[in-house]
Amino acid sequence: MQKRALGQTGLEIAPLVFGGNVFGWTADEKTSFDLLDRFVDAGFNAIDTADAYSRWVPGNKGGESETIIGKWMKDRKSRDKVVVVTKVGSDMGQGRKDLSAAYIEKAVEDSLRRLQIEAIDLYLSHWPDPTTPYEETLGAYDRLIKAGKVRAIGASNLDAGQLRAALDMAKLRGLPRYEVLQPEYNLYDRASYDGKLRELCMAEGLGVITYYSLASGFLSGKYRSQADLGKSARGSGVKKYLDARGLRILGALDEVAARHDATPAEAALAWIIARPGVTAPIASATSLEQMESLIRSVSLKLTGADIKALDEASAPGA
Repeated sequence: MQKRALGQTGLEIAPLVFGGNVFGWTADEKTSFDLLDRFVDAGFNAIDTADAYSRWVPGNKGGESETIIGKWMKDRKSRDKVVVVTKVGSDMGQGRKDLSAAYIEKAVEDSLRRLQIEAIDLYLSHWPDPTTPYEETLGAYDRLIKAGKVRAIGASNLDAGQLRAALDMAKLRGLPRYEVLQPEYNLYDRASYDGKLRELCMAEGLGVITYYSLASGFLSGKYRSQADLGKSARGSGVKKYLDARGLRILGALDEVAARHDATPAEAALAWIIARPGVTAPIASATSLEQMESLIRSVSLKLTGADIKALDEASAPGA
């Protein structure tokens, strides 16, 4: 498996990241172990999670995904085979998004305990916290890096102005900077990353791992009408994609996928993998059949004509 440098973190990852948001939600512990086994056996190595996964599930309190990953790494003795990405800052009961130094320094200990590891490879600020100065947040990360508890840092959900301000503060104060961005990005949701934010990431040499890479499953092609929304627990989040542009994207994906004997989901992921300014998409699976599809997407090489067709069908405002 050809690895890609994850920005300037010193980490190298395969060009697809496994999204651990499903662990403890739509994938129980045994299923999660089976999926992780197959993922690593296929040559992949990066797993994305967060302390808040899956707090939205009735009866859960957050940390379920990290706990399952930690048990799997311990049981399989696989810590040295994986790059662990987790996040901090979501509301875990404190009532707000929180990147204060005191909160980060407590939350990292909880994540390390659940993951049963000594150091987090990549620790991300999950959301912007307008109440905490960048200097305070980056100062906390500086202490964690020096203590050997975190290897590199990044951020999710920042716009170009916020990322620029954070990078400038790091340089001004001699603090570690965000080396990775995790934006929402897929064939439908392009507007927030394409443009100034993507240009900034490329100019600064940041690693980029995209979330909602399949638009909550819409780009798999299984949701093509209102009647299809009840097919899964995520169906309600797909309704917004069922417009003329969304259906045009599905049509282009169908044509590209058919030319390669692939699925629409595999073509959608292959488009992101081939996109300049992206290190790897994050994608989830809840069955081994879905995992095999994720694995195939990495070896799918789109032609220039394929990419042009998908670019045109998905162009914002098209």
